[in-house]
Amino acid sequence: MATATGAMAATSRAPIPAAAAFPGDLGLGRRRAAAPGWRAGGRRLRASPSARRPFVFSPRGVSDSRSSQTCLDPDASTSVLGIILGGGAGTRLYPLTKKRAKPAVPLGANYRLIDIPVSNCLNSNVSKIYVLTQFNSASLNRHLSRAYGNNIGGYKNEGFVEVLAAQQSPENPNWFQGTADAVRQYMWLFEEHNVMEFLTLAGDHLYRMDYQKFIQAHRETDADITVAALPMDEQRATAFGLMKIDDEGRIVEFAEKPKGEKLKSMMVDTTILGLDPERAKELPYIASMGIYVFSKDVMLRLLRENFPAANDFGSEVIPGATEIGMRVQAYLYDGYWEDIGTIEAFYNANLGITKKPVPDFSFYDRSAPIYTQPRYLPPSKVLDADVTDSVIGEGCVIKHCTINHSVVGLRSCISEGAVIEDSLLMGADYYETEDDKKVLSETGGIPIGIGKNAHIRKAIIDKNARIGENVKIINFDNVQEAVRETEGYFIKSGIVTVIKDALIPSGTVI
Repeated sequence: MATATGAMAATSRAPIPAAAAFPGDLGLGRRRAAAPGWRAGGRRLRASPSARRPFVFSPRGVSDSRSSQTCLDPDASTSVLGIILGGGAGTRLYPLTKKRAKPAVPLGANYRLIDIPVSNCLNSNVSKIYVLTQFNSASLNRHLSRAYGNNIGGYKNEGFVEVLAAQQSPENPNWFQGTADAVRQYMWLFEEHNVMEFLTLAGDHLYRMDYQKFIQAHRETDADITVAALPMDEQRATAFGLMKIDDEGRIVEFAEKPKGEKLKSMMVDTTILGLDPERAKELPYIASMGIYVFSKDVMLRLLRENFPAANDFGSEVIPGATEIGMRVQAYLYDGYWEDIGTIEAFYNANLGITKKPVPDFSFYDRSAPIYTQPRYLPPSKVLDADVTDSVIGEGCVIKHCTINHSVVGLRSCISEGAVIEDSLLMGADYYETEDDKKVLSETGGIPIGIGKNAHIRKAIIDKNARIGENVKIINFDNVQEAVRETEGYFIKSGIVTVIKDALIPSGTVI
């Protein structure tokens, strides 16, 4: 198992070329033409007056193919600072956020949500990364320090992944009030870095993206702010903040979850941003992904002078920047992206990695691996079990059971006769010793894991849960919503979620 800079990749890491293959990143409108006298990255070269030619902007975007080369000058490792926002209290993801921050929620058997933006940064050569946290941040801080605690990118690049917790100060006695406020409170630290741009990311999204192309587009269009945009159809569009662009890809209007005539008015020609005509017809709207590139001086001016009381980027700062005449560009991302904001979205995103023949999101990308904490666990042991269309994490012990279309997290112990269907098991933080199990057996206790002959269907079993023998978690009555916290579980959108460290007694039927 290969390790890289203190973080462990799911696959052996191949050397990453200047432009790694990141599907989904497209170009955007108003790119500079390849005219003499212009260097990639938008910096003008000195030339004699006779050698200069008229500067031409193309109103149509050029799609970034997998073979496109990004030539950032200066390099992203020295010129870009990554700022990952840990998010709010995560009430819609409760009870998964009962004892952890939203970005620390386990994902895909071996990972945590925060591994996605951090890995995207490292694969994009953005090696200076801050993670801002506030709620239940202990497990997130622990994971980041273990996974990325070493010097990222080597001594010369001075790379790092550092946690910045919300704090009170004489100047500001309040906690973070929103995304913009969180960045403002640490602006004194960010401005000390000699960089050109701030790359602002969310810590709870699932996607793979080459930020170098994103940053290159920002520089080539002379943008003050560039917003990552997701093309979508009318059905999905009503749930997002939409943007309207002109024929150069510049954002001219915002609308938050519009409906009816207002929704119709937000239709745009997405071929401007690089979509082919057929897909542009199917996806005539663009939604903000909550991912931004700010020029450094612009960020300082917006948060301190123009909008000193604004708390949120998406609803206040970015629309406000458009209104005062700043160049706010859209950058199209046409790939898989999921906001892990609800139990249903989280469940679907995890089960999506079991989809065949092609999963919604793949952890098996050699050119852009997802890193995580190196745990040095043994291989999983499967003894006479029937496992189909499933993903099994590290260090599991699976005995004489049936698992179908499920994700089984690290250190999971599944006993004889159990049936797991359409479910997500997060596993455990530790193994119980044989002595521990013996004591539990003598006292009528239940060990961590899934007991004998248990049947679990369409459920999320959080870490360290103790599921007794002959337990049935199948939501037989198809209940959509239920709060049973004292009994150790919730039901949201028809999905049963067993709380971390919960105990479900033998014979229980849910």
